[in-house]
Amino acid sequence: MRVLLLGADGFLGRHVAERLLADPAVQLTALGRSDDADVRFDLSSGAPGVLARFLDAVHPGVVVNCAGATRGGARELTRQNTVAVATVCEAMRRSSIGARLVQLGCGSEYGPSPVGSSTGEDAPPRPGGPYGVSKLAATELVLGSGLDAVVLRVFSPVGPGTPTGAPMGRVAEALRRAMQNGDPELRLGGLAVQRDFIDARDIARAVHAASLSAAQGVVNIGSGRAVRMRDMAAALAHVAGYEGAVRELDEAPPSGGAAMPPYPDGCGLWQQADVRTARDRLGWRPRIGLEESLADVWMEAACRV
Repeated sequence: MRVLLLGADGFLGRHVAERLLADPAVQLTALGRSDDADVRFDLSSGAPGVLARFLDAVHPGVVVNCAGATRGGARELTRQNTVAVATVCEAMRRSSIGARLVQLGCGSEYGPSPVGSSTGEDAPPRPGGPYGVSKLAATELVLGSGLDAVVLRVFSPVGPGTPTGAPMGRVAEALRRAMQNGDPELRLGGLAVQRDFIDARDIARAVHAASLSAAQGVVNIGSGRAVRMRDMAAALAHVAGYEGAVRELDEAPPSGGAAMPPYPDGCGLWQQADVRTARDRLGWRPRIGLEESLADVWMEAACRV
């Protein structure tokens, strides 16, 4: 099976590449913006015709799109998450390959959910910020493209390689600084929210399964369990051996400590995925527990200079 991986140099793209390379039946070509990519191409500015000619030359059976941006203003997010996907869909329509498209979406497309509920794929999407809007627009482009396509709506990824700009990456960085400075307490914001965290390696397994399946439409990828950020931060502090107090920013005294802004995904206080579709249509279940994910997050943060 020939697979073209777009965005191979990103957080999730690197894990997807590792998973696909472990399958001896897969011939992988990586396309991205870094020097490590087999082919350098910017989906947000490149012409669909150029990408179509490349598709005809490589002739993949599956195109996996992990490219995109999670931070930036509305204009940049639209370029990286929506325009880029429009380029992919148009290039695939122009080409002669007839490949399957696996697109990585995100749980932010749904927006806020009622506390205690599990969000299924039939829930009406109401994104609460520009990131979710840009990803939802990309999903609609894929679903309306006429291609053989599936969108994996990934909830809150965590694990090795978690970016420092991601919520758990910021917690790890704040914790590293607190331990380095000998701070007796760590003050963080956004600890009341509850999110469905899923290890990046499990996400890569879901991409692999989707590449081999006939599933179409939207499929949620999460753990199926919401966890409070306060508990995640406390668990990370335990893994790190931090003996100080972890406090909500509003609970802390006004002097000292490190602060983290509230959870920035526009999904309110609660989000939990209904993952039955992934189980039934992909044969996929999460395998990696949060303890292992957090241990790997801390291992990388602790080694950062």
